[in-house]
Amino acid sequence: MATDTLSPEAVALRRALTQVDPGRRRKDRTMRVVIYGAFALAMIPLVSLVWSVISNGIGRFDLYFLTHSMRNVYGGMDAGGIYHALLGTLLITGLATLISVPIGILTAVYLVEYGSGHLARGVTFLVDVMTGIPSIVAGLFAFALFYLLVGPEARSGVVGAVALSVLMIPVVIRSTEEMLRLVPNELREASLALGVPKWLTIIRVVLRTAVAGITTGVMIAIARVIGETAPLLITVGATDSINRNVFEGNMMTLPVYVYRQYAAGLVPCTPGDETCIATINYDRAWSAALVLILVVMLLNLVARGVSRWFAPKTRA
Repeated sequence: MATDTLSPEAVALRRALTQVDPGRRRKDRTMRVVIYGAFALAMIPLVSLVWSVISNGIGRFDLYFLTHSMRNVYGGMDAGGIYHALLGTLLITGLATLISVPIGILTAVYLVEYGSGHLARGVTFLVDVMTGIPSIVAGLFAFALFYLLVGPEARSGVVGAVALSVLMIPVVIRSTEEMLRLVPNELREASLALGVPKWLTIIRVVLRTAVAGITTGVMIAIARVIGETAPLLITVGATDSINRNVFEGNMMTLPVYVYRQYAAGLVPCTPGDETCIATINYDRAWSAALVLILVVMLLNLVARGVSRWFAPKTRA
């Protein structure tokens, strides 16, 4: 006849199986404290940076600042904006993206789906080398290339876009390559077993499955180059006027604008001149840096939306 009570041996066994070792509990708590502490330590410089940019740049962040250029602005005038720099940044970065994304994705597809032998190893080696190229070297390369092609008037937005694409391409290749490798081979085999050609399988199955990760990688590449200053100083130059033509003339970009305003320093104002603002250059630099951060944040939000929209839908 069964009883409702457990034997002493069963009770002891249950207690041994359910009781948490005090040493393991201490280790768990210690590691939790270390992890949370490392997270807080990593957040300190980020929060400090964001707070500094916002607190110093919010003063001049208004519609006037976003819709006016620096044309005919001099000294300590309470005027001038970043419209020409913001326009130049969007045009040059957009053109660099148009150059880099197709090349990067196609190269990654070749390395993952078709590449083998010496050619694939050589391409991988070149991509690794390009990943470590200093940005100023990319600017010198682009300027030298266009100088040989068009002569001394080589500075233009398209030259800057080529310089940025040299920096973007390896990032796009590496991120896309990793995302394509994460696609299960069973999906490829199932598509090929149904008689679908390999090129169509890559487009409709492989790339479709990895589109979220590829989009994130492209956004990382854009964020990598949108704040570059040295290559754009060499290839694009600077101007205080609005230039919408990326194929001719100097253009201003946000990183170069921040650099030039900060380098200009304090304005020597005449005592008693209330129209002169001694710190106007620093104020513009901080506000332009705030706009640059907001542009990067907006791009990341767009990337998240695109990734969610195009990611494969799963049924519950």
